[in-house]
Amino acid sequence: MIVVDQTKDLFAWLDSAPQQTLGLVPTMGYLHAGHASLVERAKRENQRVAVSIFVNPLQFNNAEDLKNYPRNPAQDLKLLENAGCDLVFLPAPELIYPAGFDCKVTVGELSRPLEGSARPGHFDGVTTIVSKLFHLFTPTCAYFGEKDAQQLLVIQKMVQDLNFRLTIVPCPTLREPDGLAMSSRNARLSPDQRAEAMLLYKALSYCKDRIEAGAKDASELIAEMAGIVESSVAAVVDYIAISDPKDLSPVNVIESEVLVSLAVYLGQVRLIDNLKVSPP
Repeated sequence: MIVVDQTKDLFAWLDSAPQQTLGLVPTMGYLHAGHASLVERAKRENQRVAVSIFVNPLQFNNAEDLKNYPRNPAQDLKLLENAGCDLVFLPAPELIYPAGFDCKVTVGELSRPLEGSARPGHFDGVTTIVSKLFHLFTPTCAYFGEKDAQQLLVIQKMVQDLNFRLTIVPCPTLREPDGLAMSSRNARLSPDQRAEAMLLYKALSYCKDRIEAGAKDASELIAEMAGIVESSVAAVVDYIAISDPKDLSPVNVIESEVLVSLAVYLGQVRLIDNLKVSPP
């Protein structure tokens, strides 16, 4: 496995085998088994696999959140080598955003609800860095987890609208034994908060069971989910939503597949999760 932090070294590696298919896994580091599963899938489906590790300042709307984002490059590199990664790109912020950088990529409607409403400017940061990575790597495929469902939709829309010549590959959410979605942010939970974090999946599973049993009133289900999450005094709901999975518009009466999503604070740690659910 090769580790590079300069674009010239990245380009030299890319130019050494220009005909080989390339799978790209963009990350912000502090990697876990969920990331490893993306790399392993990319390895199965491509001749070469590259991973970027970059804690992107543009997608944080809270300076304290950026400062506290967990980092462990040595641990990350060990995981990636074991997963079969061929190259890791570890750029410094000033390489990606040099002095005078004054450009951004914005996806309109899909960026506005849910995470976009709760974290203004977040998706501009995501699409700007991801578009830069796509230009740098020109990958055959890029792999993203379904845990960040809105991010996945936004990136798919960007690829479509800007004619990027690559395939976006959605990958299923990996979960802990109690259902909590794997996330780099989980490392910041105290033991007590970690025990309460399973309430996110408990609420999602409850909603899934109710919809599959024929429940149709979205507002009623959202209120019931909020009651489950807020049974913990430590949990504060940011949002709970039942949306159209294609455009994220709110659903009032459930008659076809929906995206059930939520964002919850446990202390200073903000967790998100979602499930796609179809009625009977």
